[in-house]
Amino acid sequence: ARELLAYVGLAGRERHRPPQLSGGEQQRVAIARALANRPALVLADEPTGELDARTGAEVAALFQRLNDDGTTLVVVTHDEELAAAAKRIVHMRDGLVVRDERHGAQPVALAGR
Repeated sequence: ARELLAYVGLAGRERHRPPQLSGGEQQRVAIARALANRPALVLADEPTGELDARTGAEVAALFQRLNDDGTTLVVVTHDEELAAAAKRIVHMRDGLVVRDERHGAQPVALAGR
């Protein structure tokens, strides 16, 4: 658990209760929990939706690091900056794929409308 908290940038915050953490820190705790079993795939629904721009950028950087370390991420987002960092963007409308953009060799799918 400590290793995962350090990975998401929360080393030294292990003894803090959720109300003592910022929204971004709480989001990173949720990501650390999701990584506990070392999944090959992480699904994230609007991970930056309730965060300010700076904290959202920190979460985006963490997702990039996860992907660089070999984890596949599928992220549903309306955050254009988060989507722009993806190597693949699948645009959906009313449950249908309307556009599929590939920006690199390693697939990362982010869907938004």
